[in-house]
Amino acid sequence: MDLATFLIQCLNSLQYGLLLFLVASGLTLIFGIMGVINLAHGSFYMIGAYMAFALSPVVASSFGGGFFAVLAVGTVLAVLLGYGLEWAFYSYLYEREHLQQVLMTYGLILVFEELRSLLVGDDVHGVAVPALLAGSLPLGELMTYPVYRLFISAVCIVLALGMFFVFTRTRLGMMIRAGSSNREMVQSLGIDIKFLYRVVFAAGVAIAALAGMVAAPVSSVYPGMGSSVLIICFVVVVIGGIGSIRGALVAALLIGFVDTFGKVLMPQAAGVLVYVLMALILLWKPDGLFKAG
Repeated sequence: MDLATFLIQCLNSLQYGLLLFLVASGLTLIFGIMGVINLAHGSFYMIGAYMAFALSPVVASSFGGGFFAVLAVGTVLAVLLGYGLEWAFYSYLYEREHLQQVLMTYGLILVFEELRSLLVGDDVHGVAVPALLAGSLPLGELMTYPVYRLFISAVCIVLALGMFFVFTRTRLGMMIRAGSSNREMVQSLGIDIKFLYRVVFAAGVAIAALAGMVAAPVSSVYPGMGSSVLIICFVVVVIGGIGSIRGALVAALLIGFVDTFGKVLMPQAAGVLVYVLMALILLWKPDGLFKAG
């Protein structure tokens, strides 16, 4: 492996790890803070990707906007979807057993897949890279790297910094952290914990959908794309530590490097390397790399 190839694989690892963090951070919010095992989280990623495909002509004809307008409109719709789902379904799960959470959220996966099939069909679709980000940067004499992949990394870094600021430097973050530790005490202080959880869930759905929209131009849009993402997101949450945003970031970057270089150096064993990494880390630290908060 020459230097240019190594640098490209490092950039691919970073981009994949950051995108994985963007999806897993929403699951961390819902699973780690609210205590709900949300198997439908991968469906929110799929919904975001399909919104990037379906909203493009609508936004272009209605507002005259391009890909960035689609991201804005899709994020708003995802927030509304998350808020409505929490009110209609997830608000009844906080005090129930994990088995009931798994059954209901799995049922939502089936509903979302059927709605996707009815609305947009079962074909594979592509989303065009915006013209502004369609170029490439030279890496060495023969290789180039797409600007859009750097854009994905930049979006993920900005959102990671934003979440860190909200959780550690704002009153809302303080209430969310307190609510995850002692829900009854927060309620006794006069804070509407139901509304707080609704906001957290809506944010988690919006983050996952945004990740799907951003990833659509490089991964295409296809049925069942949320299922493969869901499993690896749970691996990120477990490795990083349940409820820890910082842990999710570190775990996603580790998985990004292990998976990317594993496919290059050990393609036959690449599928199990991530799970070997998880097993080794849990043997060393059974609670994950970091604890919540």
